[in-house]
Amino acid sequence: MKVPPLSRRPSQPRASVQPKPISPARTAAFEILMLVAEGKGNSDDLLHSSRTAQLSPEDRNLATALVLGTLRWQIALDAKIQPLLQRPDQRLAEPVAIALRLGAFQLVHLDRIPPHAALNESVELTRASGQAHAAGMVNAILRKLASAKPPGQPLHESTAAIARRLGHPQWLVERWVARYGREAAIRICEAGQREPGEPSFFDEAPDVDLPRMDDGSRLVAELAAASVPQAERIWDACAAPGGKALVLSHRLPSATILASDVSARRLGAMRTRLAQYSYAANIQTEVVDATVPPPSVGDFDLILADVPCSGTGTLARNPEIRLRLEASDLARQASRQCQILRAALSRLRPGGRLLYSTCSLEPEECEQVVEAVTAEAEFAATIRVLPLDPLLDGLTVSGRFREPLADAVRGAYLRTLPGVHPGDGFFAALLERSV
Repeated sequence: MKVPPLSRRPSQPRASVQPKPISPARTAAFEILMLVAEGKGNSDDLLHSSRTAQLSPEDRNLATALVLGTLRWQIALDAKIQPLLQRPDQRLAEPVAIALRLGAFQLVHLDRIPPHAALNESVELTRASGQAHAAGMVNAILRKLASAKPPGQPLHESTAAIARRLGHPQWLVERWVARYGREAAIRICEAGQREPGEPSFFDEAPDVDLPRMDDGSRLVAELAAASVPQAERIWDACAAPGGKALVLSHRLPSATILASDVSARRLGAMRTRLAQYSYAANIQTEVVDATVPPPSVGDFDLILADVPCSGTGTLARNPEIRLRLEASDLARQASRQCQILRAALSRLRPGGRLLYSTCSLEPEECEQVVEAVTAEAEFAATIRVLPLDPLLDGLTVSGRFREPLADAVRGAYLRTLPGVHPGDGFFAALLERSV
């Protein structure tokens, strides 16, 4: 269900209706969802902002569950709400749509929330947002949802039905079915609806002080470090928030590492993080647009280019991506990724290696970028793609993996899928410049 921009014409409150208190958690969740809908922030940053700082731990946990859960299930919730509207094509003001989704998410997915609390406070949020004329409609729709019987599971679901049930855009699910198969696509969608778990793929001695990071990012950093164990000069080209640079620093303590990012704000936060680790002294930080080679003198033995991307492999922890991303965005992302890869390859010394990676499931940002750039006249004769199996085998033999990473290599490339492999969905390719 599509909703229009927030109406600027507040309704007239009814004098006979006295406002009732709304819990701090639901108030914060509603405000954050409004900001996300208006493009004024992402859920993770807003959930760690002043809007939740004053909440009790219990209210903060509830606000987080409401925000992330409502965003994850928004497509599925809208599919339940739309048929219950007086006119199924009715356009709702944003505050009304968000109040309905918040209430519906609690009724459908949170067993511990009393139905009357979810329903009544959604009605009050509608009134408090200046949409009192819609309070009766919100009340009626949520009551219908509360009394509805759970739908049965059909013998066969179309791709469109899978997308609606599991809260993902149909165009994305169709792509995943075509590329990875129906079963894998369903597992990707199911993983996107679960709260991300604690990193669990790597075994590490308890006295090793490595940063907390998701399994996919850790895997990329470990592969990069293992690819050139004698590296002296390393460039982490898109380094923020700094976890991968820290893994490189820990694994390769004798190397000098340049960790750069285009954002001065993100780089500042990264510097604060690096300062907490004694072994990070070999990391230098610099604001650099990765589409342009860094001004530092000399080339690099190892470059890690974990480039900005659509993030379709991280929908569990970044649920609003699915609500914003359009198919046309992939070409724009790929254009910038090609620029970054070209710039990075221009600073790779003979015999040096570059690990290109994304957290995207889309080939336009992954295989197609690598293949397009390495086919260009400037690189075709000097750059080759290396198989990743030997590095994965080495990490397995070292005992760092809790279990073998099965079926994650496609040709020369690494491809992990949420729900099929541990952690987020990641792609990686290892490139080498000939001597």
